[in-house]
Amino acid sequence: MRRIVSTAVLFATTLGVAFAGLRAGAGSLPAATQQKPDMTEVKIDNFSFGPAELKVAVGTTVTWINRDDIPHTAVSTDKTFKSKVLDTDEKFSFTFSKPGTYEYFCSIHPKMTGKVVVQ
Repeated sequence: MRRIVSTAVLFATTLGVAFAGLRAGAGSLPAATQQKPDMTEVKIDNFSFGPAELKVAVGTTVTWINRDDIPHTAVSTDKTFKSKVLDTDEKFSFTFSKPGTYEYFCSIHPKMTGKVVVQ
């Protein structure tokens, strides 16, 4: 219940700030509501990619972060992207500029697979 109330308060506050900026004759929305480039994260842990399937918009940067105790990679089957070997807490990022389905795997543990769907 607390989460629902705090979410409603946050939503109402955000709307109030946006409308106040528009009423004041601002040429654009306040900084808090301006669109930023999409970024999202895939966690590598327990010999899996999470989420296993990710849907994103064109232009989104996806970051894989290894939270496992052993090294892993993220390599697309069509060779669009290929990370170096990632030790614990290391990251790899790739920006998807074209729509499509990008399947990938860990080259060290090929049974680990994932998919990014870019729309």
